Amino acid sequence: MPSAEAKLKKNRCANCFDCPGCMHTLSTRATSISTQLPDDPAKTTMKKAYYLACGFCRWTSRDVGMADKSVASGGWQEPENPHTQRMNKLIEYYQQLAQKEKVERDRKKLARRRNYMPLAFSQHTIHVVDKYGLGTRLQRPRAGTTISTLAGLSLKEGEDQKEIKIEPAQAVDEVEPLPEDYYTRPVNLTEVTTLQQRLLQPDFQPVCASQLYPRHKHLLIKRSLRCRKCEHNLSKPEFNPTSIKFKIQMVAVNYIPEVRIMSIPNLRYMKESQVLLTLTNPVENLTHVTLLECEEGDPDNINSTAKVAVPPKELVLAGKDAAAEYDELAEPQDFQDDPDIIAFRKANKVGIFIKVTPQREEGEVTVCFKMKHDFKNLATPIRPMEETDQGTEVIWLTQHVELSLGPLLP
Repeated sequence: MPSAEAKLKKNRCANCFDCPGCMHTLSTRATSISTQLPDDPAKTTMKKAYYLACGFCRWTSRDVGMADKSVASGGWQEPENPHTQRMNKLIEYYQQLAQKEKVERDRKKLARRRNYMPLAFSQHTIHVVDKYGLGTRLQRPRAGTTISTLAGLSLKEGEDQKEIKIEPAQAVDEVEPLPEDYYTRPVNLTEVTTLQQRLLQPDFQPVCASQLYPRHKHLLIKRSLRCRKCEHNLSKPEFNPTSIKFKIQMVAVNYIPEVRIMSIPNLRYMKESQVLLTLTNPVENLTHVTLLECEEGDPDNINSTAKVAVPPKELVLAGKDAAAEYDELAEPQDFQDDPDIIAFRKANKVGIFIKVTPQREEGEVTVCFKMKHDFKNLATPIRPMEETDQGTEVIWLTQHVELSLGPLLP
């Protein structure tokens, strides 16, 4: 939604709710209830009713006595804050106070500028100067400011009479005593709210779980991201607030192959073990990857505690295809994989073996290696491609990879 509408709704959605217990998104459930016919009370008919429910902690809107609705969206009962009238009064008071302070500041600025006025500063002279176009010569240049604007810096007529007055808060000498069984009755922790649940509802701060009401979900924003060095746009969403697409999506994680640990054997000191890793291709074209061991004296290779042996051959990753995993009739590509290196291959993901030999007797096992891969900039070029160009230029990039394989077994 537009920013003005979001500000009016206090940056919250009117139809979506968060669970007050576990903070997950609530879903609308439908059920059938029997109701009496208005014409014949002796007969009943089935009618649909909707309520809110959480799929994680099993909280429902019926737990706090919220009535079911006949429609699936909107119109849910919300608790009334007993201090709403007092808070609205304070907001109006401080808004009026801020307006008065702004008027006083502008009047002081205007008083310092009267030395530049050749005539007596009155409503008549201001009208004459502004009418014949002399105002721009007599005042100092200031964008968006006219003499008539400066002269009108006063509160509206009758606003002084409508000044909002608030009653100061009164300190109470007598405090309501605690119940006699407050220190002796057993506490049921399932019925008491946590500190996080109370702070998420600062206007009520419920003590019991039966006082938890659903909260309107916060709106999510789409923001642009620039490179810190060259200020190039890395991520830029569409201007339309209802669109989830991005005009520019140049974040590195969308182009660099992803390395993950799939299985780790029992690691022991000075014993070679085989670790299974997965490489995932995030782009739609083929990516060639080569794993290299770190050289001696490499400044990045300071946390390594084990020797690693990576596959000597170049690895080919299939392009990403969102519809491939749902197409059961698709024929797999033949990459002629070596079974000693490639454990499995599925769509744009491939499993590979690396051999690790811990070099320390205790502590965490950490391995480091280099990943070299090709990169094709598929973005639209600024200038049209000439006939002599051979197409998209391929760039080889090298990334430093550091994996923590867990503790060493005795």
